[in-house]
Amino acid sequence: MATTLTSHETSHASRLEHASPFLVGTKKMLIDGKWVEARSGKTFAVYNPSTGQVIAQVTEGDREDVELAVKAARRAFEGPWRRLSPSERGRLIWKLGDLLEKHLEEFAELESVDNGKPITVSRAADVPLAVDMFRYMAGWATKIEGNTIPISVPYTPGAMYHAYTLREPVGVVAQIIPWNFPLLMAAWKLGPALATGCTVILKPAEQTPLTALRLGELIVEAGFPDGVVNIVPGFGAAGAALSAHPDVDKVAFTGSTEVGKLIVNAATGNLKKVTLELGGKSPNVVFKDSNLDAAIAGAAMGIFFNHGQCCAAGSRLYVESSVFDKVVDGVAAQARKIKVGPGLDPSTQMGPLVSDEQLNRVHGYVKSGIAEGAKAAAGGRRTGDPGFHQTGYFVEPTVLVDTRQDMKVVQEEIFGPVVTALPFKDIEDLIPKANDTAYGLAAGIWTNDLSKAHRVASALHAGTVWINCYNIFDAAMPFGGYKESGWGREMGHEAIELYTQTKAVCTRL
Repeated sequence: MATTLTSHETSHASRLEHASPFLVGTKKMLIDGKWVEARSGKTFAVYNPSTGQVIAQVTEGDREDVELAVKAARRAFEGPWRRLSPSERGRLIWKLGDLLEKHLEEFAELESVDNGKPITVSRAADVPLAVDMFRYMAGWATKIEGNTIPISVPYTPGAMYHAYTLREPVGVVAQIIPWNFPLLMAAWKLGPALATGCTVILKPAEQTPLTALRLGELIVEAGFPDGVVNIVPGFGAAGAALSAHPDVDKVAFTGSTEVGKLIVNAATGNLKKVTLELGGKSPNVVFKDSNLDAAIAGAAMGIFFNHGQCCAAGSRLYVESSVFDKVVDGVAAQARKIKVGPGLDPSTQMGPLVSDEQLNRVHGYVKSGIAEGAKAAAGGRRTGDPGFHQTGYFVEPTVLVDTRQDMKVVQEEIFGPVVTALPFKDIEDLIPKANDTAYGLAAGIWTNDLSKAHRVASALHAGTVWINCYNIFDAAMPFGGYKESGWGREMGHEAIELYTQTKAVCTRL
């Protein structure tokens, strides 16, 4: 059933120069190249986190819709997609990147109004990085190779064999993406899957489905065969159905560790392949010999970027004791200067959290930390608190001091703009503290001592370590975690390997 925007929504949408036409009417799901309603007829509302107002209605997929999408993906995998040459696949992926770049402003607006992130960030980072990912992965389509293997079979003396390996696509892939970087995570997932020849059922987060659905329109426009990419928005029921489906060959998930564990259990039915990019509680380490001005700015960016809703956020700040007060005062000063406001305001530096649920979660952690003895050196307030006049799901950039290793705010992922600051004496004191977490996604090191930097990088249990920088991502650089931060890697050639499987072929000559 089609719907139209309310008067409030129309007024709001009119400020979207490029994206407002897309927000009119109920957004349908993409199955087998066609835009269809859910079998159940259900829809759900999508909210602007800067205002709490409804901006769109979206079709709600569930188990029946997943079944149709999987069948479409299987037909495409066994049929037209498999018959395309690697070069043809690569050209389609590159064309998708070109179309996305052509509509950069529209996608930047959609991402900002849907997720809440500042329009300046979605315009300069999210959309360009997604374009770059498609172009990088387009190049891989023609470079997936096997090997020839010289073999010696001792029980057939004198016999000659020709042995080689093939790298073949895994098959039908379910991809479940999060709400913190909706477009970019779609590109991270779709790029390698399409380059290797897999077909996809993409499930965007229910909080932020809009850019994935608009991307689906570009996929159709680019000329991908029907069923190669299917997009099914919905809630947990759709994700659970995909994870357990016996005709899905792989599930790739980005999100919380708790949900990742549920996906692993659901995937055991047919032992489908699983890759997981999960939570983090990343240490950001400042040594006294670093450029402190750069370290302070880097520590602030490491936690407050994307409202702290970043799995790699540097949420545990460890500072060498002799410069602890200076660094913490500097980060707190940076936090107080950040302009918090609506995502579409071009002067906004930090937008709202994605939902009321997330706002309550993050502020609950802040209250928990203070109840356990921590103090807020900056921030700590949320929408509705005295003196903090924002409408929407806002919380201030927050720096907590007087924290201890055993506090919940130090041990658990908050997923908001909240950093805990702790001092350390030396490397021997630091390493056990930095590694004292269930997670192992990322870490940062600030020092001018090159030897120290690499010694500490080697000792940290993390999939990515940044030295004198933070949150640097590139399509060619693998990203993923140790421990409960996940299995496998996104981006780079390692992502290509995770969407293929090896076949050995041996012929007696």
